[in-house]
Amino acid sequence: MDVKNLDELAPFATKDGSEIRELLAHRNSVIRNQSLAEARLPVGGTTQEHFHPRAEEIYFITHGTGKIRIENETRAVRAGDAIAIPPGQKHKLWNTGNETLRLLCCCAPAYEHGDTVITEKFE
Repeated sequence: MDVKNLDELAPFATKDGSEIRELLAHRNSVIRNQSLAEARLPVGGTTQEHFHPRAEEIYFITHGTGKIRIENETRAVRAGDAIAIPPGQKHKLWNTGNETLRLLCCCAPAYEHGDTVITEKFE
């Protein structure tokens, strides 16, 4: 049985600049076709705009407020929001609140640096 506790996982930086803790994926569990991680963006932080040629993603905001742009559409997001990001869709996330923006990221297939294409430089 694979059970991972968020507080016991070491963070690492993804290619888009997010700090994540990978909860379950092929690197640390029996899971083979998807991944689940928690990402954190500090107050005022952003990700670099990017897309994933293969993976679809679901973001679920657990703490804080922000804004997300997927292709040419931008909207405010907050704790409790689930966001669908299809493969190939450029996306960028901003923390617009006064606390760390925290979200769960589900990727299928699992997150890989090689499946991340950066489309801008940091602002």
